Amino acid sequence: MLPVPKLTDIARSPLALIAARWTPAPVTVRRATLSALVMSVVIVVTGGAVRLTGSGLGCPTAPRCVGDSWVPTEAMGVHGVIEFTNRMLTYVLCAAVGWAIIAVRSQKPYRRTLTRLGWAQFWVVVANAVLGAFTVLTGLNPYTVCVHFLLAFGLIVIAVLMWQRTAEGDASPRPLVGKPVRQLGGVLAGATMALIAVGTVVTGAGPHAGDSSDVHRIPVDWKSVAQLHADLAWVVVALTVALWFVLRAVDGPIGPRHRTRELFLVLMSQGIIGYVQYFTHLPEAVVGLHMFGACLVWVATLRVLLSFRERPLAEPGGPGAAASELTAGAGGSRVGDSALGARREPVDAARVALTDEAGDPLPVRR
Repeated sequence: MLPVPKLTDIARSPLALIAARWTPAPVTVRRATLSALVMSVVIVVTGGAVRLTGSGLGCPTAPRCVGDSWVPTEAMGVHGVIEFTNRMLTYVLCAAVGWAIIAVRSQKPYRRTLTRLGWAQFWVVVANAVLGAFTVLTGLNPYTVCVHFLLAFGLIVIAVLMWQRTAEGDASPRPLVGKPVRQLGGVLAGATMALIAVGTVVTGAGPHAGDSSDVHRIPVDWKSVAQLHADLAWVVVALTVALWFVLRAVDGPIGPRHRTRELFLVLMSQGIIGYVQYFTHLPEAVVGLHMFGACLVWVATLRVLLSFRERPLAEPGGPGAAASELTAGAGGSRVGDSALGARREPVDAARVALTDEAGDPLPVRR
């Protein structure tokens, strides 16, 4: 009697079948994971458009749009079209995540960590879709809307990490900066998280309820919360400037310095947009641009944290380890853990091992 296959084996077999017949180029894997990241940002922006146009209940039921219909009817007007379009973009996001999963699963050698990150994205998308349906069924409860928004930012975390890891190896991470610098980066990330969370409260208490009907709002003075949001923004800016000066003072690697400078520029642009929307009484277009800026701030912050370490293509002493030391760290020197650290380690180029497309080492011609 033949054994009954497990459900996990059945689910894995299509991916294994593709992987056995196709090996994507590294650039293809990189682009696939980037597409998942881009769609993670797009779904946040289009979700904001639904809210800002008052289309949150354009499709008043879930999972169907209205009654027995899966699509909006003519009587529902433009609001139904906007809400339904955002729902359909969730499938585009799933397709982008699926493409990323197929690409990382098919690359050689197989990297289990990347595949798990891809599946983590998929299940976060599913969870947020369920939460979005619950948000509609509860009449746009502001608290579930806030959680819905924050979970989307959690998806961006995984997408950024997966995209970054495609350019790295699977060896244990090695710090490029000292512990105090990493601690300052952690404080910066925590302040950015608080900034985004308070921003969701501003939205939940502000004038853009998401629908023209009488929708429950968070019972706080939104202008006071907006002031707190602005204060936190200045805290994040101050921490970013401090981090940049520290990296300059210890002659830190060029990678972290560039990522920190990029974050500062994004914060300045976001700050300008924030003050414009406040003094112009929150016009919908500017608020939507501010939401897009919030995504960029979060991505830039994550890239700063990820620039603090490197993951070689192989464990120290193994094939390709010396090559990874030349290419890791965005061209910067590795900074040790002692104090703030400014220790540079020379690399013997003669020890660099090249690899062929299959990942096998090739001899180096001296």
